[in-house]
Amino acid sequence: MHYKTVPRGILILISLFVSIINASAQNNYTLSGYIKDKQSGEDLIGAVITAVGTGKGASTNTYGYFALTIPQGEYTFKIDYLGYKTFQTKINLNTNTRMTFKLDPDNMMGEVEVKAENPRDQLQQTQMGKIDLNIEQMKKLPVLFGEVDVLKTLQLLPGVQSGSEGTTGFYVRGGAQDQNLIILDEAPVYNASHLFGFFSVFNSDAIKNVELFKGDFPARYGGRLSSVVDITMKDGNNEKLSGEGGIGLIASRFTLEGPIVKGKSSFIISARRTYVDLFTDLINQANKNNPNYQIIPAYYFYDINAKLNYEIDSTNKVFLSGYFGRDVFSFDRGTFGFGFNWGNATGTARWNHVFSPKLFENTSATFTDYEYTISSTSNQLTYNLGSHVQDWSAKTDFDYIASSTHLIQFGAAETYHIFDISRFSLQNSDNSTSTTLGNTLYGNELGIYASDDWDMSDRWKLNYGLRWSGFVSGDGTFNNSPEPRLALRYKLTNDVSLKASYTYMDQYVRLVSNSGSTLPTDIWFPTTADVPPEKCSQYDLGVTTVLLGNQLSLTDEIYYKQYQNIVDYKNGSQLFLNKDLDTSFVFGNGWSYGNEIYLQKQAGRFTGWISYTLAWSQVQFKGTNPENTINGGQVFYASYDQRNNIAVVASYDITDRLSISATFVFQSGSLTSLPTSYSLIQDPDLTNAFINTSEDVRDNVRLPPYNRMDLAIVWRFKPKWGKSDLTLSIYNVYDRLNPYIVYIDVPAGVPGSSTLNIPQGATVQQISLFPIIPTLTYNFKF
Repeated sequence: MHYKTVPRGILILISLFVSIINASAQNNYTLSGYIKDKQSGEDLIGAVITAVGTGKGASTNTYGYFALTIPQGEYTFKIDYLGYKTFQTKINLNTNTRMTFKLDPDNMMGEVEVKAENPRDQLQQTQMGKIDLNIEQMKKLPVLFGEVDVLKTLQLLPGVQSGSEGTTGFYVRGGAQDQNLIILDEAPVYNASHLFGFFSVFNSDAIKNVELFKGDFPARYGGRLSSVVDITMKDGNNEKLSGEGGIGLIASRFTLEGPIVKGKSSFIISARRTYVDLFTDLINQANKNNPNYQIIPAYYFYDINAKLNYEIDSTNKVFLSGYFGRDVFSFDRGTFGFGFNWGNATGTARWNHVFSPKLFENTSATFTDYEYTISSTSNQLTYNLGSHVQDWSAKTDFDYIASSTHLIQFGAAETYHIFDISRFSLQNSDNSTSTTLGNTLYGNELGIYASDDWDMSDRWKLNYGLRWSGFVSGDGTFNNSPEPRLALRYKLTNDVSLKASYTYMDQYVRLVSNSGSTLPTDIWFPTTADVPPEKCSQYDLGVTTVLLGNQLSLTDEIYYKQYQNIVDYKNGSQLFLNKDLDTSFVFGNGWSYGNEIYLQKQAGRFTGWISYTLAWSQVQFKGTNPENTINGGQVFYASYDQRNNIAVVASYDITDRLSISATFVFQSGSLTSLPTSYSLIQDPDLTNAFINTSEDVRDNVRLPPYNRMDLAIVWRFKPKWGKSDLTLSIYNVYDRLNPYIVYIDVPAGVPGSSTLNIPQGATVQQISLFPIIPTLTYNFKF
């Protein structure tokens, strides 16, 4: 035995540390592996495995992997996942063990009741402002034109406000639309809308999981201030060939998936297309010889999702996935032609590796491309206008399960941005006249993070982390900032948890728009020497409880957000054909705060939720000179400020064949800008028309409240080859005429030789978009 004399206190500390390590090494072992769907082999995200009677458990990550470290012994392990039968097994854990568990779907046939994730799991988490969407439940809800839409379902959740009537645009906790990060298989999607915003680009048949983060953002996410919508595509059935699809009022879709190497490799391909253009083409052809006939423009959209995966061995998996979608609008009258198309393309290559039972790694490379093009030909002259965004990204993420009380996550990411802004070309037929304009900007976005989810005791749990972000502009400007994350949970009783969090975020790219809704022509613009990054600090307090045993979960969260360097336009700014667009910006500050209540029932024949949001959103643009101010530099409410938002969602399975669901929404009116003066157009045929000449007043009129009720009835069939159903959706059941556009109607006969104030006889008129709309959709699965 060798020894060395050291100070007594140091010797005691060394002895204690060595004793803890030895005890841990000798007495603790790790159960790790994957949890999958038994029928399809899909990895299940967020499945919970617990060692019964110990209070110890773990959940699967985004890739279906889990690791649970507990003392040596024999345990009964229980696995729960929404929509699946609870699975239990006994394991004598006397060494590190890796297993794959496969769960049976719970299809609710006959007297079988749907099992849900235990609401008590929410009591254990520090996470606030996070909601998981159940895809199967979402497909039961009534929808517009029969198209199930992820982004419209988000609008039914607390803290999420919708944009214009029927559109997929949304605002989260008082933030702008561009402050939402939407990612598909880790690749960002810059414009997630089809049909000018009325449908999203996400085909529900190709989606496995949707997570919404409104606050307390995990340190692995960065780049946006208001929310993260993380969408994961299905991997594909690696057990057997299967498919599903639907035939609707304006679109049809079809998905095919199956094994490449059974149990190890699979594929999925999903496609969707509208076909309204087929009918308009027939009508146009039938009337082509009629000189008085007005040609109907042709419009359609389509999208394709595809994914491949291969399990090399028990520690390595690779994935390839992609999305491609386009909207096409065209109009041709011979002497005049007009075309408008826009769309997204994404690609993801991913590698999962298990270094040890406690260390899991995911490395991915992604590509994102969004562009729009407007073209027109008239009088031998052709012009093209467009914009283009392209991202190349690489990142690596690690999960290290240090012990049963510590989950450490760390990683790094880099994204190279290319912004091709306002491309414009003009050319005549003989090429004698040609003009080209445009501007290309670049940026390199960096991120490094680390976090620890620490079970301090049975009552206290802490999640703390730090993200460092940086942005190198094409002009050499370097912006960077630390972004701390902190969340704390205190378990007051077995049924009640109190939570608090703080998050700081930076945003280096932003959407510049002169419209109240997201349009394909809106322009993404990066941080430069003259355009600083947007910044936001968010504070949250909340309580989570379960009611009536485990049947209901209730959360109540209060938030407060402070914004810096938010951007808007100077009065009179020009969005298109503006090479120096950054000189048109004005920068300001903002504040948003509110209270969100969310009551949810996930188990049984009757499911649904009630959400209520009370919210305020204010902004201020106070520059050093008048041209850099808005509304005189005073604080005013943002256009998307809505005081009260209520959503009620209910679904009831009457029998195993018949179910009914309904949604009701009420929103306080948002704000819009209407002129206070006008100039009459000197045209006898347009006596009511005016040109707005007062652009300094923003958001000066609040619209009437918005409310609507939708209903859906689903009748399921049981063919021998699989499953099918007929779904009747009724949008806007009581035919409420909600405002889509408002304008001022100036009465005829008002003298108009110069700029005048709006006369007393003028009235505010509204245009409504969607009356009651019934839709019948046939869905099938084999």
